Amino acid sequence: MDFDQILLEISRYVQPLFGKGKVADYIPALSAVPGTKFGMALHTVGGETFQIGDAEERFSIQSISKLFTLSLAMGFVGEELWRRVGREPSGNPFNSLVQLEYEHGIPRNPMINAGALVICDVLLSHTKDARQAVLDYMRVLSGAHDIVFDAAIARSEADTGYINLALANFLKGNGNLENDVEAVLDLYFHQCSLVMSCSELSRAVLHLANGGVSWHLSETILTPGQVKRLNAVMLTCGLYDAVGEFAYRVGLPGKSGVGGGIVAVMPREYSVAVWSPELDAFGNSMVGGAALEYLTTLTGRSVF
Repeated sequence: MDFDQILLEISRYVQPLFGKGKVADYIPALSAVPGTKFGMALHTVGGETFQIGDAEERFSIQSISKLFTLSLAMGFVGEELWRRVGREPSGNPFNSLVQLEYEHGIPRNPMINAGALVICDVLLSHTKDARQAVLDYMRVLSGAHDIVFDAAIARSEADTGYINLALANFLKGNGNLENDVEAVLDLYFHQCSLVMSCSELSRAVLHLANGGVSWHLSETILTPGQVKRLNAVMLTCGLYDAVGEFAYRVGLPGKSGVGGGIVAVMPREYSVAVWSPELDAFGNSMVGGAALEYLTTLTGRSVF
């Protein structure tokens, strides 16, 4: 398949969409990113790499990080994890307090903010230095050993994270956090501040398209069973309350972030990452979603 030509066609296809979304401004450090940025990178399970646009420029991955911290936590506690967090689509905004109260402090899934806070708590309980564990994991998966947390973004997250503070306190009050609220929030804000490129992100999720085996490391990262579960959670929960629309239009397991990035995988074929900062009403990249929809249209391949 000629992915170079496909990515070129996608780049042309999405041009009319620029200016129709809105760059996230509730996190001040994200608001200065130009909305016209666009990058896309694709890695095949056979080891080929294709990319276009700003695919090598790093950006704040935000909630895409939830996929990787979930993977780490599953490695530590396995199926026990699901006693503290659910696996069902939320159907509500990613920072909903109402839903968490209704469900007595058990988050609907690990891809919404409350669920990600529980995952952070698990990592704090099972590592000596949870921040470093997350950083090391991302560096290994991506093959980029200079990936860092962006201190300005982490600080901006902390300065404006009032709803996340409320979620964490509610979880603590319901007995679903073992560690101090401040420590949980600190890890959460830092994981969201990771800066990576489309190329690095696509490589970091390639094992989810390859039965758990990392092509560039030539080793097993996750078991096939864990890959099945992670991809299922991405497919049903990875794009918040727009997950049904994404499954309908794109048809791939994916995870988005308000920094404008989306990662997705076509099992046994490829991984892909796209970045465009302007968001739709649900907090997902408008151009990125359209690019992935056109990718599965042009290739004629999706999980369905």
